[in-house]
Amino acid sequence: MPDIFINGQPDARMLVNDHGKELISRMHKLKIITSTTREGRKGIVIADWMTRLAKEDNRFETELLDLAAINLPFMNEPNHPRLRQYQFDHTKAWSDTIAAADAFVVILSEYNFSFPAPIKNALDYLFHEWRYKPVAFLSYGGASGGMRSAQMLKQVVTALNMMPIAESVAIPWFTKSINDEEQFEPDDKIVQPVHTMLGELYRWSEALRGMRLS
Repeated sequence: MPDIFINGQPDARMLVNDHGKELISRMHKLKIITSTTREGRKGIVIADWMTRLAKEDNRFETELLDLAAINLPFMNEPNHPRLRQYQFDHTKAWSDTIAAADAFVVILSEYNFSFPAPIKNALDYLFHEWRYKPVAFLSYGGASGGMRSAQMLKQVVTALNMMPIAESVAIPWFTKSINDEEQFEPDDKIVQPVHTMLGELYRWSEALRGMRLS
């Protein structure tokens, strides 16, 4: 069953048999999640750019999840997330959103050598919905590019049975790539690794599909 090709590239949205029948969806649902919510944050600029780039990749159905707009309160469910006995509408909506995903990219800032509270809070709300799904970190910061934050958050996502991929990307001195119109314009040193990251994210998402369906 050969893949369909578009512009010389395999179209991951469908698979056909040799007679051009039996179309099977293979498009993976990618959720891009911000990590900061404060006024004046710059991460949303990178998140918007990442979303546009990912939407050009026909292997993914991409959606940006902006934690500032979603506005989850500090974790307030009375029951452990493993039980899925959610009491609040905001948790039920968040559960539905994450359960529908196949893979994630976290646009990750670094606060005091660690990750921001909003992304930890968003992760802590759920358990089963995160399991067996790959996650990549597109971190940003000063000289380190947010790498310390990414290393610490890997410990959190592995506790949720997620798969943090090695091909995550760190962006040092990220403000140099933000233009006067507040748009992120990185050079190829950033763009190419991001394409590589998306490729590996798709591979892991495909490999873990059976575990998610079981």
